[in-house]
Amino acid sequence: MRRTRRTAAIIVRLLPFLLAFLRDRRRWILLGPPTPRTPRHHERRARRLTETLGGLGPTFIKLAQLFSARADILPEPYLSAISTLQDQVPPHPWDQIAGVLRDELGQEPEKVFEHFEPVPLAAASLGQVHRARVDGKEVVVKVLRPGVEEAIALDLDISFRVLFWLNILFPNHHVRALTNLVREFSVRVKEEMDFRKEAENMEVFRRFFAGEARVRVPEVLERFTRRRVLVMEYCSGTKIDRLHDRIQGGTLDIQVLLETLTALYLRTMMVDGFLHADPHPGNILVQDDGTLVVLDWGMVLRVPRWTREAILNLALAVERENLEATINGMYQLGMISPEVSRGEVREAATEILQIMERARGTGRERIQEIVAAIYDIFYTWPLLLPQELVYFFRTAVLLEGIGYHYDPAFDGLGLLRRVVGRLRPELQRATGREPLALARGFLVEAQATLASVRDLLVRAQREELRVRMHPRDVQGQERFLHLQARRVLLSIFATGTAVISAVLFLALRNYWLLALGLWISLMLFVSAFFIPTHLLENPLRHARGIRPEDRFF
Repeated sequence: MRRTRRTAAIIVRLLPFLLAFLRDRRRWILLGPPTPRTPRHHERRARRLTETLGGLGPTFIKLAQLFSARADILPEPYLSAISTLQDQVPPHPWDQIAGVLRDELGQEPEKVFEHFEPVPLAAASLGQVHRARVDGKEVVVKVLRPGVEEAIALDLDISFRVLFWLNILFPNHHVRALTNLVREFSVRVKEEMDFRKEAENMEVFRRFFAGEARVRVPEVLERFTRRRVLVMEYCSGTKIDRLHDRIQGGTLDIQVLLETLTALYLRTMMVDGFLHADPHPGNILVQDDGTLVVLDWGMVLRVPRWTREAILNLALAVERENLEATINGMYQLGMISPEVSRGEVREAATEILQIMERARGTGRERIQEIVAAIYDIFYTWPLLLPQELVYFFRTAVLLEGIGYHYDPAFDGLGLLRRVVGRLRPELQRATGREPLALARGFLVEAQATLASVRDLLVRAQREELRVRMHPRDVQGQERFLHLQARRVLLSIFATGTAVISAVLFLALRNYWLLALGLWISLMLFVSAFFIPTHLLENPLRHARGIRPEDRFF
């Protein structure tokens, strides 16, 4: 019963927006020209969508935060509107929080902590943070909200079922990108709700930056850390977007601070392959001595070496204005589905190169404007935005936004170029692009290529050369044949049903029977020519994260 009520609530609230988006493309959903919309109409709808997502609870609040950086799913002004959705909800009563502490720590909170502040410092959709004191140390205690695991499991199960039908009815790159995002979220949110994972992430970061005095994370008190409770030292500091007094007073150099922060994120992603995936001003504190404290390590993106190499190769191809290498890099990063031809994306890659050329020409182009233009390309063309680039763009825009917050003449691109120049040796080592490594790799590839060519010639001489079709091509042909066969059969059934209904009407003079028969015939005809038969992957098979049947104890 709970599942039914929740499913009905989600569909009732979101279905009007789905129909509105479909009518933006075709006036009558399946047919007709696009419905004309004014910019103000989209702005009003974007505000209503933001309010609706916020009212649907923690699952959709967290998903909305991911949507706000996915221009291959939603265009402006929806991205800007959703990005304003704050992960702040009313706190749970103290007795419920105390119950979680009691279950996890095995004792009453007053026996564990010397002092515990029942009023939270912050209350987000997944957990809330309280200040406390233990062993004479000032600490903060992060507590998972009661019942949030079951609520998210239910919402994700419903979402995957809805997405399954959306993939059937509207198979396009926007729906595929949405499915991939929800699928990835189902994995990440499970890790984010296990505070032991967050403690491990903080320890990994501390190990990577052991010699860096300007950046730190809070120390975790491991003996108090459980799956639903995380205890760490209290770090005083000012949020990075509230430093006006110190900057104007000359006690803090914002350029040095932003260079440090940019180097931090660039190094964690491209060198360590360990990226903080929830960057926003509330998670970055600046202490009195200028030390940066990075909070909230529940979401971490691990970037494998081959992905870092592919990103660097793509960046170099764009820098050299090499169109073919740019398209190859896009295929390598999974931006383009294998069934999409190079010709379809050549113009999109050309537009990306033109955007970067304009940025180099002006020298003062804002990163936010560049990212917005690239996002527009991803929304228009059949391209998928890799999650690594999503977080990279999101971080770059955040850092530039902080700079502009303090200095209207801030040069975000210039800052990024300076940091990349300083980290170039580390980037080359981390991605295997040192001169010696490149030469060695080139020789190995050349040797393998020559061996393959020799084997090909030998097979051709022996008349042993065979040409095989790619399985995707075979599958495409099978789908086409199945589609035609289905259309023929359904057309025969539709015609037969109409004829039988007419004969029965002539015999019985029953108008209801005639109307029913003709309606069934019409539905068979519509299903034959307007509902696609090629089913995409069932998203339910890939819900590797939260499921309703999961047990959280």
